[in-house]
Parts: sequence; structure tokens; C-alpha cells
Amino acid sequence: MALQITDSNFSELLAQGKPMIVDFWATWCGPCKKVGPYIEQLAEEYGDQAIIGKVDVDENTDLPMQFGVRNIPTILFIKDGQVVDKQIGAVPKATLEDKLKAIL
Repeated sequence: MALQITDSNFSELLAQGKPMIVDFWATWCGPCKKVGPYIEQLAEEYGDQAIIGKVDVDENTDLPMQFGVRNIPTILFIKDGQVVDKQIGAVPKATLEDKLKAIL
């Protein structure tokens, strides 16, 4: 299951040093609902190799501002503490999986 990433726990998750997928979403966002199950599946399949989680932009305002998130869904791929790739909008699971594999 994808982790709930919040303004308060992001730093400690980042400090673990694992690659991360961070999905910025909201309950009212149609395209987010399409991507959400893919994020959950990736968390099930790759959760031992990477931190995979979701940030609800309505409940957490610091992280979207920190990363300049203006559209959702926005999915960040983080390696060694740096954003190395980004996906904006709904895409197939295979696209997300390919980007994840590139940072593992």
C-alpha cells in the first residue's frame, strides 16, 4: 500500500535514502483517480526497493509549494534527495514503472 506522505513526515522518509515516487493528488481530481491504482500497484510490487507514496494537496500545502506543483496529478521521482524525473497528468502504469526502474 502506498504511504501517506505529509508535510511532517516527508523529511524522515527522504532521509532513508531510498528512491521515492511521490504522487501529488486530491480526492476531487478525476485524472488522480485514474493514476491512484497504479501508484498502489507499484507500492505493492516495488515497496521493498523504493518509497512510494501519495501527498493529498488539500491537506498538505508545504510540499506542493516546495516542489512547485501547480497541476495534479504530478508524480515526482526522487533519487539521492533530488527530483530526477516528473510526470504531470494521467499516464499508463507502464510509463510510471519505466520511470521508477530508471531510478532503482
